[in-house]
Amino acid sequence: MLGANSKPLERRIFGRPAAWLVKHHVRPNTVTVAGAVVQCAVALTLFPAGCLWPGALILAAVVTTDALDGTMARIAGTASKWGAFLDSTLDRLADAAIFAGLTIYLAREANTWGVVAGVAALAAGTVVPYTRARAEALNYQAAVGIAERADRLIVALVAAFVTGLGLSQTVLVVALAVLAVASLFTVGQRMAAVFKQSRVDSP
Repeated sequence: MLGANSKPLERRIFGRPAAWLVKHHVRPNTVTVAGAVVQCAVALTLFPAGCLWPGALILAAVVTTDALDGTMARIAGTASKWGAFLDSTLDRLADAAIFAGLTIYLAREANTWGVVAGVAALAAGTVVPYTRARAEALNYQAAVGIAERADRLIVALVAAFVTGLGLSQTVLVVALAVLAVASLFTVGQRMAAVFKQSRVDSP
């Protein structure tokens, strides 16, 4: 829900920093790769070690700047299909690292239900962007759903943060379970949207 309405806000927030980076000859793809590397490193080191609130804060800061590379590309006039592909692919890896890191943490805490919820959230969340990408490859639109990337990350990171501050692990487990269900619901919404469009195309 958030992702579909964030573009104007992103341009206002990241316009000046993006322009500064472009002026100093920093490439958008460099920012894309650097952000993904930091996210994966933090998620797979701090979360499994039980450092939930520091990890959540760092990841929130990095994820917040995720739109910086796209803004840079628009300012520099270097937007390309390769850059969009790279950004989307690395986003999937970073997301997987975040949910994997939380799942590993819960596994080390011997929280069986937490592991189940974490794996479900990771798997279902992976299918959400796939349905949109596959739909667009078939010339359909599937940019709908209640659990887009920004929504899933906000819920996961907030839950990790408050759990790290001392709340029960149940908060994190419930959040992951809710994300799994919401992701599956989003997949259903996108399947329904594509089905309706395909019926219109049918002779």
